[in-house]
Amino acid sequence: MAHFKWLLVGAFATLAVANPLPAPEANQLETRQTGINANDIVGGTCKDFTLVFVRGSGEVGNMGLVIGPPLCSTLKEQISPNRVACQGVDGMYSANFPQNFLSPNTDAKSIASAATMLELATTKCPKTQVVAGGYSQGSAVIDYAIQEVKHEVRNKIKGVVLFGYTRNIQDRGGIPGYPQDQTKVYCAPGDLVCDNILVVTPPHETYGLYAKDAAEFLASKVNQSN
Repeated sequence: MAHFKWLLVGAFATLAVANPLPAPEANQLETRQTGINANDIVGGTCKDFTLVFVRGSGEVGNMGLVIGPPLCSTLKEQISPNRVACQGVDGMYSANFPQNFLSPNTDAKSIASAATMLELATTKCPKTQVVAGGYSQGSAVIDYAIQEVKHEVRNKIKGVVLFGYTRNIQDRGGIPGYPQDQTKVYCAPGDLVCDNILVVTPPHETYGLYAKDAAEFLASKVNQSN
């Protein structure tokens, strides 16, 4: 993929033990995709549950390729296709590489785009239960967006999954001000970005293998009895 032609070398070299991952199931080797774009909130009708996802640097569409589409499709399988909406973040989020080197590992416009989408999901569909996710630079974007939205919006976000979390060290494996038990960080063995070293290695491309586990986690955080 195009974004793996880049090597993002950061200024820091702090090492930490990444969160352990469950062993992927064999059937997860075939990535299930709903498409590189998802606009169920912008252009669709309200559903019981809404996934807001931020793709990684250099990825196409508004969901990307590595984990966004399989996470969306697997979450729909976990709950029900008719009850889950998926929405990618684009707008002012360009998913360009240079933003990774800024202090937040992204930029203010990107964070604002994700925050706007979280707010839209909760205002357009006030009864929906929101879950969120981000991959690579997108993990930093959703991290800061959740910190910046209003308290009433943040309270409607039931669970968050972060893949190849570029702020794993800085934010201690979580999102400041957001419940730790509603957050799950996925750091593949050998993925250096989780250790605050912005060098893209092959394991950074493997997060599609964990779509099922992540979808199960998000499904466990929402109330499906409604």
